[in-house]
Amino acid sequence: MNNPNASNIPGGAIARRQSPLVPAPPATAHPPATPRPLIPVLRDADDPDTDETSVLSYWHVLVKRKWLVIAVLATILLVVLVTTMITPSIYRATATLQIDLDTIKVIQAEGVTPGEGMSSRDYYQTQYELLKTRALAERVAAKLPENLMVSVHESLAPGALSRLKGMLRGQPAEDPAATTIDKDRLAAFVQQNMRVDPVRNSRLVRVHFDSLQPGFSATMANAIADAFIAANIDRRFDASAYAKQYLEERLAQLKLRLEDSEKQLVEFAQQEGIVGVDEQQSPAAQEMHRINESLAAAQQQRIEAEAKLQRTQQTSPEALPEVLLSTIVSQLKNRRTELTSQYQDKLRIFKPDYPTMMQIQGQIDEVDQQLRSEISRIKQSVKAEYESARSTESMLAARLSELKLQILDLQGRSIKYNILKREVDTNRQLYDGLLQRYKEIGVAGGIGANNISVVDRARAPRGRYSPNLTRNLALGLLAGLAAGVLLALMIERLDDTIKLPEDVERQLGLAVLGVIPRINQGSPLVELKNPRSVFSESYRSVRTALQFSTDSGVPRTLFITSSTPSEGKSTTALTLSLHFAQLGKRVLLIDADLRNPSLHHLLAVSNEAGLSNYLSGASRPLRYLCRTRVKNLTCLCSGPLPPNPAELLAGPRMVNLLQLAAASFDQVIIDGPPVLGIADAAILSNLSDGTVLVVESGNTRRGYGRAVLKRLMAARARVLGVVLTKLDPRSQGPGYGYGYYSYEESTPKRIGRA
Repeated sequence: MNNPNASNIPGGAIARRQSPLVPAPPATAHPPATPRPLIPVLRDADDPDTDETSVLSYWHVLVKRKWLVIAVLATILLVVLVTTMITPSIYRATATLQIDLDTIKVIQAEGVTPGEGMSSRDYYQTQYELLKTRALAERVAAKLPENLMVSVHESLAPGALSRLKGMLRGQPAEDPAATTIDKDRLAAFVQQNMRVDPVRNSRLVRVHFDSLQPGFSATMANAIADAFIAANIDRRFDASAYAKQYLEERLAQLKLRLEDSEKQLVEFAQQEGIVGVDEQQSPAAQEMHRINESLAAAQQQRIEAEAKLQRTQQTSPEALPEVLLSTIVSQLKNRRTELTSQYQDKLRIFKPDYPTMMQIQGQIDEVDQQLRSEISRIKQSVKAEYESARSTESMLAARLSELKLQILDLQGRSIKYNILKREVDTNRQLYDGLLQRYKEIGVAGGIGANNISVVDRARAPRGRYSPNLTRNLALGLLAGLAAGVLLALMIERLDDTIKLPEDVERQLGLAVLGVIPRINQGSPLVELKNPRSVFSESYRSVRTALQFSTDSGVPRTLFITSSTPSEGKSTTALTLSLHFAQLGKRVLLIDADLRNPSLHHLLAVSNEAGLSNYLSGASRPLRYLCRTRVKNLTCLCSGPLPPNPAELLAGPRMVNLLQLAAASFDQVIIDGPPVLGIADAAILSNLSDGTVLVVESGNTRRGYGRAVLKRLMAARARVLGVVLTKLDPRSQGPGYGYGYYSYEESTPKRIGRA
């Protein structure tokens, strides 16, 4: 790290300190330092404090443009106040109605006219809309007394704004009392000033009426409530009368149709000789029903008999269930068992040909013959049972077929009869239903029950309803704040100037060497006299940043430039020269702005001869150096303004001058012209070891800054960073304070914690 008090002059230049700008050998020329730009510390996008910083930036914008917000707020509040004061007072009266569900049914037929089936929400919404209809307004207007017409005239009279517009248009003023109000206009007046306000989650509804007179508002609110109740009753009676008339006409028609259909039915039955066509009552139908049941039973018996027969043919005779269950077979088997047992007992004594033995054997053979005969008889009985069941089934099926033909013939002949009979039944049902409903309507129509009642009648209000000064001012306050904030944010959004150090890092990609506050009173030189002032401390931080800008310290030759004039580059060049001189360095300040020089005014020195004289070949620069009142600070003014500054600066004499200056002084600072519009700054930036760009806060546009940076890069300039000047910390919020010192006082004041 460089020592600020140590000299960076090469050994060959130390001996010539008393004779500056003496030509030195090329080997002793100061090599250009490798710039080491400061790396800006940018906030990570994933930092959780990003949202908080964004909100804080919005607050800074509002603080910066607080007077704009206050002006918009005051304007809107003034407009609201004036409008409220000149607006006529409106009085609102309120009548409260209770509306119950309607239960009257005109025609009791599902899907035709729903009564209670209508949802309560639809019903009440219908009633609210009926309150707003023009028919109700015309009903109220028709019953309005003559003594209230004056109040109507006053309410319909044009306001102050309307009269003023008419006067500006040249229209004559009309007398409200002399104007005749027609029916349509009066009904429109009632509709415009009436408000319907349903009470949530209840059957109550409030009817409001607004006018210029409290008593007139109460009268009109009560008149609307009474007219609505009367209109509801009229609708119910009209509906009953219409229903009765409609039912009478329909009953007469159905009565004639019923008589005609009955006559046709009787005549057709006489012609065809049909007596009781009902299938359930006719003998053929009854017999067919019985035969169906018998046929089913016969089929079941035939199936069972057929199964037995197949079993006798496929199974061993002795294993048949009928044989096993036969009592005779069982007795014969027992007898054979006894004889066999006797035969075996006597066989031990007698021989088979013994007469007794032969007799027993004969009995056994006889029993076997009887068993075979009995089994054969059982098999014959099973077969006979099957034949009988099959014969019965055939007879029943034949009879059923005959009955079916008879019934089908009867049905074919009774088609028209059934049609006529159904028509008679239908007409009789319709006639009976309409007759019953006609009687119900006749009874209900005379009752006149009403489901709407007045809960609270309207009274004359004691105070005006509108305009409400407090509410209007509150709304105006909210609207003014919103409009002011939106306008401030919109203007800030449209403002594309570089205002903060973050803008420099984000838009230009350069490090911020320092931030210089705006001086509202006095001059920079006056502020520099106080070494503890914020202005001096800010430039002292710039000097410190430059000492760490490269590996070898501060570049020997510094070029100070800006994008446009009046951004503070000359002040920055002078201030940095003074601060480097305070470190004991020999500093040469060159005013290279050959178009609009200003350093000789700031240093109060003569500008009769200077840099332009040397570049034009008039003499050596030694005679043009000016000693200043500041120790270790020498100045080379611009001299007379030449007609071709760019050609002079691009010549070899400017290169020789910078080599001599670098060899003779510890620090060379060049105050150059702006970059945009001219080529002087590009030439000087290429010849210098480092370039410092001065940007004025709130004045330099982002496009200008990018264009300047492109030109400097094209000229191969070594841009060290940016000095942001004329920053107003009070307009940018508390995030841009300056250390421990208050900006308002020139003496140091501790305002933070150590």
